[in-house]
Formats: sequence, structure tokens, C-alpha cells
Amino acid sequence: MAATTSLKLPEHLKEKVAGLASGVAQTPHAYMVEAISQKVERDEKRQAFLRSAQESIRDFKRTGIAYRHEDVERWLLAKLAGKRVRKPKPIKIARGKR
Repeated sequence: MAATTSLKLPEHLKEKVAGLASGVAQTPHAYMVEAISQKVERDEKRQAFLRSAQESIRDFKRTGIAYRHEDVERWLLAKLAGKRVRKPKPIKIARGKR
């Protein structure tokens, strides 16, 4: 169920929204709803990415297992070029070398 919310926009922004919305055959309301939805989705993805990165760091600190940058770069470039290539092998980094 939709809830009503009011936004107080500066006049110049309100005018921009109205102009852009008509240019894409939307009402200003639909334009703003879509813009907010896209921002929320982008921020949710960013938060998930950061959580994943924090989890990866915890795993690395716990296990010491990582991949060499050069190996990953070589693999990625080959994949982008459409080549069939084996995934790089993980390595164990000694405690003193982190």
C-alpha cells in the first residue's frame, strides 16, 4: 500500500523535475518516485558490497588465504578477451608478510 509523503523542493529543482519528466513522458510524481527507487536500489547494492568486503577481510585475517594480484589480473584480462582460462590458485600468506 502506498503512503503519502510530501517533499518541499526548491523552486529551481521543482522546475527541473517538471521539465525532465515531461521530456520522458512522465508526470513529475512518477519521475521522482523512479528517481528515489533507483537511489535506494543503488545504496542497497553499495551496502551489500561493503558487507561482502568486510566479510572477505575477516576471512583473510582468519585464514591468510588470498590471490596474487598479477594472477587475478591475468585471469580477468583473458576472460574479457573471451579466452577460456583457469581460475587463479589461492595462496597462503605467512603471518609476518601481511
